Amino acid sequence: MMEPRLTAGLRVAALLRRADLEGRAAYVVHRGDDTAGALAVSVVRPGGTVELWAQEYDLSADRRAWVRQAEGTARDIDAAIARRRAADPDLWVIEVELPGQAAVTDLLD
Repeated sequence: MMEPRLTAGLRVAALLRRADLEGRAAYVVHRGDDTAGALAVSVVRPGGTVELWAQEYDLSADRRAWVRQAEGTARDIDAAIARRRAADPDLWVIEVELPGQAAVTDLLD
């Protein structure tokens, strides 16, 4: 039997709220499907470095885990997002600004 899952829209709202509570700027860059869309998070660091994070299913732990998919310039990450959205038009993309030392997983978990 499948376990109930939160909708994508609710997960996005929670992520935006958590970022707001921590004093971080966060924005919806691309809106996906409210019910079943996947999430990707673009993390902008000082100095122009950008990371792309997405959830992958971890079979060994039987849960979803956040994994860094790419790192580079804003142009590199935009190209990676465009490729992912071409394959999955339901994908949500959230952009978050984090200081250099802040751990992304603290915000995402």
